[in-house]
Amino acid sequence: MAANNYSCDIRQGYNFEKDSQETVGHVNSLSIGGTAFAADTGVTVPTDLSTTKVVGVISSFTWEGGYADPLYLTFNVSIDNKTTASTLKHTSLSKTDTEISFTIYQYDPKEKVFYKAFHTNDAAIKCLVNKSGGKLDFDISDYNDTTVESPLNYPLVLSGMPQASQQELQMATSNTQKLTKQFGVGVG
Repeated sequence: MAANNYSCDIRQGYNFEKDSQETVGHVNSLSIGGTAFAADTGVTVPTDLSTTKVVGVISSFTWEGGYADPLYLTFNVSIDNKTTASTLKHTSLSKTDTEISFTIYQYDPKEKVFYKAFHTNDAAIKCLVNKSGGKLDFDISDYNDTTVESPLNYPLVLSGMPQASQQELQMATSNTQKLTKQFGVGVG
């Protein structure tokens, strides 16, 4: 399977400039263990220049491409979402079921437009917080990221392995070349 690695520009994610062609990513919604994170950060949607509110701005995303491979995300969140994440981090987090939706945008130099390069098609996919070495792959920084000074934002790291159901992720290699990839395997 081909890996999917996206390095997104935090500055462009928070302060979109239409003449810049950097990759941009947004976490549109997030819930961990039944606790919903607020979509409280205003951003520009690169494909139509509208504004929307998101949970966070992605800095990096990796998925090895296999049905059972976990997703690895690093994204920056608001002060309120930092508080939510810190509370989860310092509790038992006995329920690790996660629902997340995201969109990563890239620029198509031939068509001269931004397009959705990797996304959940505006639907939340179901994951479980991944474990690595017996520890949950979930962490929030105590320190704000100074790449963008305002609004204050904090890096959050999350790895999610698919729940036992077949789901879909949408991918594109240009504005016109699109495909669907399977995420998770249905059981029973």
